[in-house]
Amino acid sequence: MEKYYARKILIIDDDKQLRMLLKDRLKAQNYFILEAENGKEGFELYKKERPDLILLDLQMPVLDGIGFLKQFDKEKMDTPVVVLTAFATIERAVEAMKLGAYDFLPKPCRPDHIQLVVRKALERQFLKEENRFLKQEINSRYRMIIGNNPGMKKVVDVAQNAAKSNATILVEGESGTGKQLMAHFIHEQSGRKDKPFVQVNCTTLSEHLMESDLFGHEKGAFTGALKQKKGRFELANGGTIFLDEIGDLSPSLQAKLLHVLEYGEFQRVGGLETIRVNVRIIAATNKDLQAEVSRQKFREDLFYRLNVVRIKLPPLRSRVEDIPVFVEQFIQKHSQNMGKHMSGVTPETLKRLQQYSWPGNIRELENVIERAVVLETDPVINLSVLPALTEENSSNVEIGASLEDAIISFKKQFISRTLSSTNNNQTEAAKLLDIQRTYLNRLIKELNI
Repeated sequence: MEKYYARKILIIDDDKQLRMLLKDRLKAQNYFILEAENGKEGFELYKKERPDLILLDLQMPVLDGIGFLKQFDKEKMDTPVVVLTAFATIERAVEAMKLGAYDFLPKPCRPDHIQLVVRKALERQFLKEENRFLKQEINSRYRMIIGNNPGMKKVVDVAQNAAKSNATILVEGESGTGKQLMAHFIHEQSGRKDKPFVQVNCTTLSEHLMESDLFGHEKGAFTGALKQKKGRFELANGGTIFLDEIGDLSPSLQAKLLHVLEYGEFQRVGGLETIRVNVRIIAATNKDLQAEVSRQKFREDLFYRLNVVRIKLPPLRSRVEDIPVFVEQFIQKHSQNMGKHMSGVTPETLKRLQQYSWPGNIRELENVIERAVVLETDPVINLSVLPALTEENSSNVEIGASLEDAIISFKKQFISRTLSSTNNNQTEAAKLLDIQRTYLNRLIKELNI
């Protein structure tokens, strides 16, 4: 299992020959080896290097193995320790295990045996770390969903109640408000949490490919269909399917989705077999679907089938009290990814972040914090590393300017803010502006953005 390779192992033993033997054996297995000849030296090396596993002799000068384990236990360290000793007795073995040793092996021990124990200890540690990481991820998501905003807490109450049912849910909100996060939250709060959560972005594929992606296809259904493929609805059977940007689904696929909602069945592209599924649908959009129905761009019957429970996510500018929560989470996430140790932001920085209206919502805030973590050299983020968060709007145009100049100024500011909200992704910005990407590109050049 390659994921356990290249891990650090600390050998603490006063027997130089034994250390050399263990080092050679374990280096051959691609482990990185650290050495210490007594418990005191070993403990200092441990605090500095934080190895993934410790091989510990019990009988040593300065600080023996039992003394090491007592100190280790006192400071609540969580690294597995395998005890090696030629002076093994049941009493010392029991004492070592009570102090937290993972395993106990007498010296000399067979090379294959020590390699097996090392491998098992690292596997156990890996699973503990993975479990801890997943819990942190869930807690982080939960904190970011709930926050401190009273309005958002009401939204969460609705989501939790809806999660207990099998009702279809429509999540609405501006781009970047956390619709995907809410869908995950609902799934994790539901009775389907141990079943698949399958996500589909309805804007990423052409109509033909989207149909295949959703419902699958049979071998030979079209050029390039070399084998049968299951669609997302089949893969989500028993669980939840999240249809992001549902407002961009084509009319013909809207009709097929309506059929699935009404009858729980569909056919693969090019197939005759009727496939039945038990899937909970969560749909999301940044569009006003009722307005889209009025403009005959979205089916009215599908809208009512999706709109059983409606959850409207507030924009970040309405959740000012939640900004400190988001900032803390993003600093923790990105500083960990970059191997930096950052503890927060200065009061001036937080004040500026709370004053800004965030047209790109949570996504834009994360982008700003990630950039700040990259640039900041201090333990806290200072105002100097933030980008220029300016609140440009039409009121900046002075009376006396021509109407044409005012329109140009507004266009420039509005397009700039839209681009900022999509991390300068012109395709996404064009969708939000409801214009062609080529036209947006021309505007960017004309307005010198």
